[in-house]
Amino acid sequence: MPYSKRSRVPFKQVVTDLLDKNKPFSPTHLHRFSDIDPADLASLRIAWPQVDLERRVSLMEDLEDLADSDTLVSFDDLARFALEDSDPRVRAVAIRLLWESDDSKLIPIFIKMMKSDPDEMVRAGAAGGLGMFVYLGELEEINSDQLERVENSLLAVYHGNDKPIVRRRALEALGYSGREEVSELIRTAFKSSDKDWQASALFAMGRSADESWSEYVLSRLNDPELEVRLEAVRAAGELELTEARLPLIEMVTDSEDLDVDLRAAAVWALSQIGGEGVRSALEKLSESIEDDDEAFFVDEALDNLDFKEGAGGFGLIGLTPKIDEEHTHIIDLSQKDELEEEGDEDEDLLYGSKN
Repeated sequence: MPYSKRSRVPFKQVVTDLLDKNKPFSPTHLHRFSDIDPADLASLRIAWPQVDLERRVSLMEDLEDLADSDTLVSFDDLARFALEDSDPRVRAVAIRLLWESDDSKLIPIFIKMMKSDPDEMVRAGAAGGLGMFVYLGELEEINSDQLERVENSLLAVYHGNDKPIVRRRALEALGYSGREEVSELIRTAFKSSDKDWQASALFAMGRSADESWSEYVLSRLNDPELEVRLEAVRAAGELELTEARLPLIEMVTDSEDLDVDLRAAAVWALSQIGGEGVRSALEKLSESIEDDDEAFFVDEALDNLDFKEGAGGFGLIGLTPKIDEEHTHIIDLSQKDELEEEGDEDEDLLYGSKN
């Protein structure tokens, strides 16, 4: 039966169920938090402090998963008040739920959280969240004063003494920026002996819409460090580097023992680059994959290739920001829960690289 408002239980019951930690919270309630009615939000605010902490965390994570799979839902209103939660895990998810919001009122909130939240992962997430506003500033969809404030705040954090994960997220957010000094910061990070900084530099290159980075990106397509290689593959796709086409086709063609996330990154990058041999390689891979989730993802990549070719071959560089849960430009196709646990120490958020 199609979902309808008439079939919904009263929101009061949803709150009651949320408060009852002795029974599982029904996933059928999750859609009730999308575009939540102001009166319902007010009642949730009142009850929220009494909701069991682990249930608050689980609810936020479930809403994040739903937002990843259903583009029609929006949990912005709930996420805004969850930014003030006492638990950093809740705050971190709330930030991620707002990453695609273009509401400039979030700028001062994210800047404050980036600079002063007591939890480093929340600070990192807020830095990542500011990337959207750098992107919007480059498109002139926010005013120049707002853009300058965002960029200056990110640069201050980058040059500051915060934890590396926060400073790296600031650099990644600046990837969209056209300011001259940013290129040198990216280049310095790339030349670092620290693989995490190299990965962040590649991530920022992918956001730059600047093909002058192609030599750097191509040089890391076979890097022995998985995260660096992942970010190089993703950047090659974002920059639509035709020189990467053959190496990526070889990667997905000879993919039996390839890391599942790396294969997914290569598949998506190929769909962004397009050109000779790409469609046949992806179709062949689609026919050979047994895992339903992976097969679905390859089909999504073929749809993206259709879109690119339908657009007359014009690239899409710079038209859409890369936003996803764990750096996730690429949907995690394997053990998502395991990766989230591993990511607690260096979560992405983001807009950010996994490490």
